[in-house]
Order: sequence, then structure tokens, then C-alpha cells
Amino acid sequence: MPKYFVLDTNVLLHNADAITSFSDNFIILPMTVIEELDNFKSHSDELGRNARGVVRQLDALRAKGRLGEGVKMDNGGILRIITHERESAIAGLDLSVPDNRILSVAYKLHKDGKKVIFVSKDINARLKADALGIEVMDFEKQKVNFDELYTGYRTITVPGQVIDDFYRTRDIEPPPDLNLLPNEFVLLKDEINDKHTALTRTSAQGRLIQLDPNTDTVWQIQARSKEQRMALELLMDPEVRLVTLVGQAGTGKTLMAVAAALESVINYERYDRVLVSRPIVPMGKDIGYLPGGKDEKLANWMQPIFDNLTYLFQHGQDNKKMGEGSVKHKIDKLISDNTLELEALTYIRGRSIPRQYVIIDEAQNLTPHEVKTIISRAGEGTKMVLTGDPYQIDNPYLDSSSNGLTYTVERLKEQTLHGHVTLKKSERSNLAAAAAEFL
Repeated sequence: MPKYFVLDTNVLLHNADAITSFSDNFIILPMTVIEELDNFKSHSDELGRNARGVVRQLDALRAKGRLGEGVKMDNGGILRIITHERESAIAGLDLSVPDNRILSVAYKLHKDGKKVIFVSKDINARLKADALGIEVMDFEKQKVNFDELYTGYRTITVPGQVIDDFYRTRDIEPPPDLNLLPNEFVLLKDEINDKHTALTRTSAQGRLIQLDPNTDTVWQIQARSKEQRMALELLMDPEVRLVTLVGQAGTGKTLMAVAAALESVINYERYDRVLVSRPIVPMGKDIGYLPGGKDEKLANWMQPIFDNLTYLFQHGQDNKKMGEGSVKHKIDKLISDNTLELEALTYIRGRSIPRQYVIIDEAQNLTPHEVKTIISRAGEGTKMVLTGDPYQIDNPYLDSSSNGLTYTVERLKEQTLHGHVTLKKSERSNLAAAAAEFL
């Protein structure tokens, strides 16, 4: 029996290719969905781009037949747009509400005996559909199992002699059948003495090698945990072109990334400058338009970056290249010398970014497509770092399993140019650690 997938507008706004993701089945778009796409198509953000992408695909299908009667697609599915006349009144639902009109189309097909599946990223809409007896699902493409997310490291128990051999040679063959991934860290633990350990990293050849002792302290910021030590190793390695750091608030993701960027650009001169960006997604209710030009508007969104820079200059390295003066003077000098650039993600599309150390903070608020767009901007010699906390997502259409950060971790974990670490322990303060764990 063929399935009838009724797609909510938010699914198409999340992924413009959603209409081609249900092969050999019926894809139903209520007229209300088309009307809502029309409202979004003029937007300059990702939602607008996806809306325009869907409209273009529908226009191409229109050349093959009448969309109101159903048009066969290349994947074997049949797409059909259903008009308002096919909506069915449902007791208790106000049909002046767009979501309810979309649901009414699914309900009418369901009452006609069709096997209907309502696809939506809106939990409340899925709850309504389920109450009406309609099968529901979230859009699963580009989703990962967050509970089984790759952590970037593992602990194995070995004979004490193996650890002794590693300290002697700094390079050993790993135990068989481990299936280690590139740049994965392995903590070797003595099977008799738990305190007899060795922290190793998997090389591109699949061997366990020593961590670089020069990356234990970066910009005079020293790692406080083994996870932070792993993160600094990846952040300072120019061969690892993409680093993803996942962790709750206070684990040091952004601080370590900024410290490694300053060290790499100013001291090692591996890159021409540091580029830092964050998605413009407010927490809670937006406060409205901000006054001033682009730099003045960005200053409010980039305040967490300024906080980390202030901490680094107060407690980190007293670098002669930074000159004398206050912390604010040094930060202003970085910006005026074009050593540090703060940019909104809105303006990153279409750019080519060579020889730069790029930090994308709060990447959990980005879609997989947005992350792909950002990473594809990297030119020759550029290193990219994505940081974020999947437990703190402000984008209403994303969750811990569907955001671009976790999707990137899983999709690129087998690539030698990528490294990942999941940080678990908060180092900001005892209060921050308690909030992250219990609230």
C-alpha cells in the first residue's frame, strides 16, 4: 500500500531537498504550505534560500504535468499539491490557523482510507496529528543518534608492559580489532594499576603516537583535564584542518579555540589572521533592532568572544608583539591590524577564506546545510573550528540530533583532516559546573 507523506512547511524550510527524500511514495503539499513558502521566499536568510529552492523545484515539476493531479518525480515518487477545497473540518481545530489547515488535509486523506504519515519538525503539530489518529514522524534525514555521538576518545585496558613500551618508543601498534578512527585519542590503562596510564593519539597510519608536549600549554593557558589536553592537541595541529568541540557550558571550548588561534597566528605565524563568527540567534525573546553600523551591531553578539579575549590577555601570555597598554587597547589593536576579524555568518556565503584560523562559535544553532556552506568557504591553508553545546539550542527547528555540529561530527569522523573531542567537565567555576549538571 503506497504511503502518503504530508509535509509541513517547516520541513521544507529546514531542507529544500525534502520533497525528494520519500522515494516511490506520494508526497502531499497542502496549498497552505505553498502560501507559507511564498511568505518566506523574499527572506535573505537560510529559510528564504530553502523556500526559493523548493519553489524552483516545484516549478520544474510543473513542466512535466499538473501539480494538482500529481507529477511523477525521478525518484519514483509522485508529488501533488492539494487545494483548500480538499480540507476537512475537524471539531476543535480553528481552520484560520495555517497549521490546522495543513493537518486537515492529512486528516481528510486519512479518513479516505489512505496510509498517511504527517511529517513535521513542529512537536506541537505532531501532537495534534497523533491525537487525530494520524501517524507522525520528524524529518529524519541529516539526523544522528546523539546518545551514541562519537566522543573522539576511548579508554582501553592493557598489560602494564604495553604502557612501558609506549613511553620508551613513543609509537606503538594498537591492540587488534579496535577499529580506531583517524585522530582518535586512546587512554591506555594498566589492567593492574589504574594510575599507570598513557594518553595517545591515533595517527593517519593507525598507530598510537605521543601527544605533542608543546601543546600542553597554549598562550599560557594550561589544560585542566585530559579532554582539554586532547582539544589543545587538535587545535594546534595544522594538519587537522577541521576541529569540532562539543561540550556543555564552561568546558572551555571557546576559550581554548581563541587561545590556540592567537598562538597559531601571532607566535607561530601559520595563518594570516583569526576569523570569528557566531550565528545570530537570540536566546529567548529578541530585543529588536540594534543601533549603529555592522560593527556596532556585531559587538553585542560577539561579547562572549571579547570576554574570552579579555581573560586571555589578563591571565595568559604577556606577548611583546601585542605591545603595551590596556587589555582593551590590545584587542582594538588586533582588530585594527586586521589580525582579528569578527564577522556575521550572514556575510560569509560566497567568500573564499585562505590562510585563516576560523572559529565558528555556537555552531549547534546551525543546520547541516549551513555548516556545509561555511566549511566549503575554506581556502588553501585555512583551519576551521566548530564549537557548541547541543543541549543549548535556540533554533526552533533544530535539536541535539539534527543540528549541523553533531551532524558534522558523525559524517566526518573517518576523515584524516578532522578531529573531534567531547568535553564533559565544566572548568569555569563550581557554580557553572553545578548548573550544567543539575539544572
